[in-house]
Amino acid sequence: MNENLKPEQGLTDYREVNFDGLVGPTHNYAGLALGNVASMRHGGLEANPREGALQGLAKMKALMDAGYPQGVLPPQQRPDLGALRTLGFTGSDEQVLARAAGEAPQLLRAVCSAASMWTANAATVTPSRDAPDGRVHFTPANLQSSFHRYLEPATTGRVLAAIFRDPARFAHHPVLPATPAFSDEGAANHTRLAGEHGEAGVHLYVYGRTAFGWGHQENPAPRRFPARQTLEASQAVARQHGLSAAQTVFAQQHPGAIDAGVFHNDVIAVGNGPVLLYHEMAFLDEEGTLEALRERMDTPLIPLRIPREAVSLEDAVGSYLFNSQLLSNADGSMTLVVPGECRENESVWRTLQDHLLAGANPIGEVVVKDVKQSMRNGGGPACLRLRVVLAAEERAALSGRVLLDDGLHADLVGWVKRHYRDRLTPEDLADPALARETLTALDELSQLLGIGSVYPFQLEGV
Repeated sequence: MNENLKPEQGLTDYREVNFDGLVGPTHNYAGLALGNVASMRHGGLEANPREGALQGLAKMKALMDAGYPQGVLPPQQRPDLGALRTLGFTGSDEQVLARAAGEAPQLLRAVCSAASMWTANAATVTPSRDAPDGRVHFTPANLQSSFHRYLEPATTGRVLAAIFRDPARFAHHPVLPATPAFSDEGAANHTRLAGEHGEAGVHLYVYGRTAFGWGHQENPAPRRFPARQTLEASQAVARQHGLSAAQTVFAQQHPGAIDAGVFHNDVIAVGNGPVLLYHEMAFLDEEGTLEALRERMDTPLIPLRIPREAVSLEDAVGSYLFNSQLLSNADGSMTLVVPGECRENESVWRTLQDHLLAGANPIGEVVVKDVKQSMRNGGGPACLRLRVVLAAEERAALSGRVLLDDGLHADLVGWVKRHYRDRLTPEDLADPALARETLTALDELSQLLGIGSVYPFQLEGV
């Protein structure tokens, strides 16, 4: 604990920085995510890694140009040949890839996954304003519910520690035990609500199931798809970050929504400031959740409820209406950044125009962004970013070159165009040249971002 730095002492100008994940060079449609309808539907199709990365960078650049602080997080090292060797594949890199392709093609797809682009799953973050020691707290998510994402936390932890390096301002916690009891999916199931970013916040943790059933035996569970987040994991993260009962609300996700393809809460609800935009099927106990938030918040909660009559669960999942970025503007209004699929869905687009923009609420603008390469794999604008509220002094303490500006954007676009393929199918993942290309690209990227050695291949022999 840092005894010298306390909340509200010496910290000014709190801003939310959206740290977007760069789409990786092995971006492909392998259909790995059970319960993610888009991922399952597009499994096996041809992907375009170059287009995906450029779409993500275009979204970052547009938001930066509009005045929103924007950060960048690098992709993971893929293919993860170390994981394949752990599973018994031996020989040279070429032999390991060939054996995996022939004997266990689904494992090869898993170790090539570019799912780390969805940095909403990277970690859970508590701003210094809320933490008792006045530091920003990070817990990387264990992502144990799926093998291809379980491979991420070690590198995620190194990346976060490299960027948020100053121990006087940033605290890094260990990943929770990678067991079903503590299944943790990160900030995709966490929302901070407050009057403004620099005011005291209330943390809404949404879980799909309880691991031990203490006092929750009668709660219904999904029947079609698994519930990924546990109550016990959410409670553990809150304890790690020093949050009190007065700062937290734990709410169960509606099992009917999970069975409809709402694998994370950020597919059915999004919050910002005092606003909570949610579908009526988001929470098992809707009224209880809202009442608990109202009791704890200093600023009145502004709930924006979208009923099933306006947008069905199927349309919510298909359009990713709620997997949008809700951003604060200097004049007190908010901007909702939605994927292009929202404009293509009649009921969703009508709801945005007639229910939100015409209503008495802070949302004054809807901006449409094309992130189709990500959407086809099951991730919209909100999946692509990790929200980190930072004071000016904390932003100045960041290590590396990770806050986007025109120069960094141009460098990253050039890097993508040099190293990324414009076509990739699951069958291409066995190509040894692809593995070599990605290592070359990531080594250059870590130097471009100034974050040091964070990848396994850079640390071998260290």
